[in-house]
Amino acid sequence: MSSMTGNKIKISVFGQSHSKAIGVVIDGLPVGKKIDMEKVNSFMARRAPGKNSLSTQRKESDTPEILSGLVNNVTCGAPLCMVIYNENQHSADYNNIIDTPRPSHADYSAYIKHNGFNDVSGGGHFSGRLTAPLCFAGAVCMQILSEMGIEIQSHIQKIKNVYDDKIDYVDIGKWNTAEKDFPVINDEKGKLMIAEIEKARKNGDSVGGVIECAVTGIKAGFGEPMFDGIENQLAKNIFGIPAVKGIEFGNGFSATDLYGSENNDEFCIVDGEIRTRTNNSGGINGGITNGMPIVFRTAIKPTPSIFKEQNSISLKNMTEEKLQIKGRHDPCIVQRAVSVVEAVTAITLLDAIL
Repeated sequence: MSSMTGNKIKISVFGQSHSKAIGVVIDGLPVGKKIDMEKVNSFMARRAPGKNSLSTQRKESDTPEILSGLVNNVTCGAPLCMVIYNENQHSADYNNIIDTPRPSHADYSAYIKHNGFNDVSGGGHFSGRLTAPLCFAGAVCMQILSEMGIEIQSHIQKIKNVYDDKIDYVDIGKWNTAEKDFPVINDEKGKLMIAEIEKARKNGDSVGGVIECAVTGIKAGFGEPMFDGIENQLAKNIFGIPAVKGIEFGNGFSATDLYGSENNDEFCIVDGEIRTRTNNSGGINGGITNGMPIVFRTAIKPTPSIFKEQNSISLKNMTEEKLQIKGRHDPCIVQRAVSVVEAVTAITLLDAIL
C-alpha cells in the first residue's frame, strides 16, 4: 500500500489532517531497545506548528500516545503503535476548495484518483500533518542507529537565493543545528533567510528551499545494486514527504560541470582504514555505502497554499474561477521539514542495515 514502506522495518502511516487522530505502526524493531521518550518528544517538537510567524498558526501539542509495542519504554517485539490526537482543526476553512482545487496541491489529482471521495480538509491524507508520525518513527530509529555509532544531522542549505555555509563532505563535523529554532550553520545567513520568508508572508506568498543532510558512522557495504540501492531507497522515502520535488547525492547535478578526473573520489588509507580523499559521490557507489559520510540535498517547493488570489476551475461547472485560499498555512515549510528529512533518513537506513 502507498502509506507503507520498508522491508525489515515496516512503517505504516495513518490518518488525515483533520481526522480524529493521526499515527504510525512500526513493525520489525529490534527487541529490548530502550527508547528515551524525552528525546523523542524533543525531536518531534522541532517540526511542531504554531511556534512563530514563520510557520502555520495551527496549534497542536503533537503529544504521542503509545498504544502498543513498548513495555517500560523498551521494545517488546510487538508492533509499536502510536497516535497523536488532532486538537485544532478548522475544517470550514476548506469548504471553498471542495469544488475549486488549489493550484499545485493534490486536490485535483486526488479528486480524479478517488472519484471525488478524497478528504480535502487540511489536505487530508496528503497533508504535511502526516509528517508528525513520521518524525516519531524516525526518532525511534535514530536512537537505535545512534547505538551503532551512526549519526544524522541536517541544515537549511538555502532559502530562495540565500545560501548557508558550505560543509566539508569528508570531514562533516558537528553543526548543532538541532538545538536552534532556525537550523542553519551560519546564524547571520539564517537571519537573511528569515527576512526572505517574512517578505513572502507579508505579500501573501511563500518561498521554498533546500535541506542538506549528512550521515556519519555508517560502514561500507550496505545497499543493493540497481533497483534497491541506498540512493533508491532514500529517494523513494524522501519523496513521501509532501512538497519534496528533488533530491541529489554528493555533487549531484553539479558533477555534470566537471571532468571525471575532477569528480572521481581517489582512494587513500587514513589511520589504517580505506577512505577517499574527496566525497563527491556522497558516500555511495553502485547503490552501496562506501564508508564515507552519506551527503544529499532535498529540494522543497514553495508552500502551494498562499493568500494571493489565483486562477483555478470549478469541477462541477467546468468553468474557470478565481480562488482565494483561507486557513492557516506556512509561508515556508523548509525549516519544519529539516527534522522530517532526518527522520525518514533514519527509518530508511535502519531498514537497510537490518
